[in-house]
Amino acid sequence: MPMAKYSSETIHKYAAPVPRYTSYPTAPHFNETVGQTRYRSWLENIKPRSEVSLYIHIPFCDRLCWFCGCHTKHILKYAPILKYLEVLYREIDLIGAIIGKNATINQLHLGGGSPSLLRPEDLEKLKIRLEKSFKFSDRAEISVELDPSDLDDNILDGLARFGMTRASIGVQDFSPDVQKAINRPQSFEDTRYVVKRLREIGINSLNIDALYGLPLQTRAGLEKTLDQVLALQPDRIAMFGYAHVPWMKKHQQMIPAKTIPGLDERFAQARLAEYFLKQNNYLQIGIDHFARAGDGLAIANEQRTMKRNFQGYTTDNSQYLIGLGASSIGQVPEGFIQNTHATASYMRQVEGGELPISRGFALSPGDKMHGAVIEQLMCYFEINAQWLDENFGAQAASIHELARELLTSNKDGYFVETKSGYKITEEGKPFARYFAAHFDAYLNLGAARHSIAV
Repeated sequence: MPMAKYSSETIHKYAAPVPRYTSYPTAPHFNETVGQTRYRSWLENIKPRSEVSLYIHIPFCDRLCWFCGCHTKHILKYAPILKYLEVLYREIDLIGAIIGKNATINQLHLGGGSPSLLRPEDLEKLKIRLEKSFKFSDRAEISVELDPSDLDDNILDGLARFGMTRASIGVQDFSPDVQKAINRPQSFEDTRYVVKRLREIGINSLNIDALYGLPLQTRAGLEKTLDQVLALQPDRIAMFGYAHVPWMKKHQQMIPAKTIPGLDERFAQARLAEYFLKQNNYLQIGIDHFARAGDGLAIANEQRTMKRNFQGYTTDNSQYLIGLGASSIGQVPEGFIQNTHATASYMRQVEGGELPISRGFALSPGDKMHGAVIEQLMCYFEINAQWLDENFGAQAASIHELARELLTSNKDGYFVETKSGYKITEEGKPFARYFAAHFDAYLNLGAARHSIAV
């Protein structure tokens, strides 16, 4: 299928800065009305035998990548990690004492920062502490974000003993010029070796993250990178757009604005990546993921059980996501919770016996409805009217009204009415964030700034 053509005017029209909608409301709207007392009550409401997911944040890197938007800290010694882990163990104990072993952990994700910095003996201690506090399913998925530059055979073997079942490798771009511009040297040969070793130790589920819109990046260079990515035979590829937000991430000021592709070029790179991966038999999942047929995410997409959360698109259907570590975010039916950002403050709170909550958001019935609608658009590009009415009753009328407003205002015909409800057309899918934002009741409240929508 040939790539659709878009005018520069159209691209700029739909490029308004809006959230990525990995939550609703989005994190800038979290507030201090949710603290440890309220969070404790939410944890106590977790029903016995519920499936629970854990996210553990390791907020350290041994190099500072200038493109990065994560909450992380550059360190030169391992000692800060050891000190942080001791406090993390105490937080695990605090949470475990509340929910006990009645619930079952079905997913565990180590994110960062660079979790692959952890030494094998510390991974072993972490797993022991987790299993002391929580009951793990025999089929639990354990995923870890990996930086190939951190890894050697000893660490890889330690990750295997930790129980890792899915590896997520950051690539971004293999061009030496682009890597220099973002301060992330990483050769294809080193990455290929890590992938080879992962396969040898039995890790058969592999994700690779790549980016478009990076400084000095070109379409020809991006296509070369994608060729190399495909040579690694990943099961999933996340094709994210670089979010240049130097007002939030000061280290991004190291990237001269003049080196960043303009909006039209950025959009062209995104469309090239989409076309290239589809031509190479990867199925498009949502706005920025691609998966091989038979991969769990592809199956969840087909069966319409896929969800969207802070890790992006996921097969995780648990109602309970517990965040552990500095700045981590959790989600339960009652709302969202975020731990304290600053590592030192987080550690002081835990050492004082407190749940280290800095803010959160208690969801109203209307919030849950708007969030579900936005998730449907971000996952499946449509709103099913019967699903909407059956799940939300009379209050669904407000969503129908918003949809009719969008039908009237969108003269390009990218958002249309169907027999089953409303949908974003194939040509309109690159602008899904723009259309999802129309159903965001909080978008124009507060002073939050977002990355561009394409």
